Amino acid sequence: MSEKPSPSPWKILDSEYLIRRPWLTARRDRVELPDGRVNPEFYVLEYPSWVNIIARDRDGMYIMVEQYRHGLGVVEMELCAGVVEAGEEPLAAARRELKEETGYTGGKWELGTVICGNPSVTNNLTYCYIARDVELTATQHLDDVEDLVVRRITEEELYALLTSDSMKQALMTAPLWRYFALGLNKR
Repeated sequence: MSEKPSPSPWKILDSEYLIRRPWLTARRDRVELPDGRVNPEFYVLEYPSWVNIIARDRDGMYIMVEQYRHGLGVVEMELCAGVVEAGEEPLAAARRELKEETGYTGGKWELGTVICGNPSVTNNLTYCYIARDVELTATQHLDDVEDLVVRRITEEELYALLTSDSMKQALMTAPLWRYFALGLNKR
C-alpha cells in the first residue's frame, strides 16, 4: 500500500485586512487549494509571538500570577506570560516579562517547548521557557491595564491546579503537562 503524499500549502490569491488594532488583527484570504478549488473566505488572526515562563525560585516554589480574564469572566492562576515586542528575542522577552510582572530575575533558563494555540487560524508561536532558581530582586512594573497578584505555590499545588482542571489557558497547561510528563520538574 502506497502512502498518500503530504498536503501542500495553499496559494494566497489575495488578502484583505478587516481590522488592525494593537491586540486584534484579522485578515480575510482568498486561497486556492492544491486541487484547484478556491476558498473565497479564509480568516486568519495575526498576533505577535508570545512567551510564558514556568518559574521556580531557589526554595522550590513556583512563581505564578493570578489575574482576571475577561473573555471567560474568571480569575485565573497562570504562568507569567506576555508578548514578544518587535525586534526582541523570545528569551529576552521572557526575562523581561518575568521581571515586570513578578519582580523575579536571574536563574538558569532553558526553552521548554514552542507551541501554537491554533495553527489553523492564528499565525504566531508561543515560546515556553523554564526558569530555575529565580530570585525576587525588583518590584512589579505592570502595564496600564494589568492587574495581577504574584503567588508562590508548591509543586503539589501547581500539579493540583492541572489535575483538577482549574487552569483553562491551553498555552500554559500544555507546556506544564509536558514539564511534568518529561520529569523536567526533577532537574
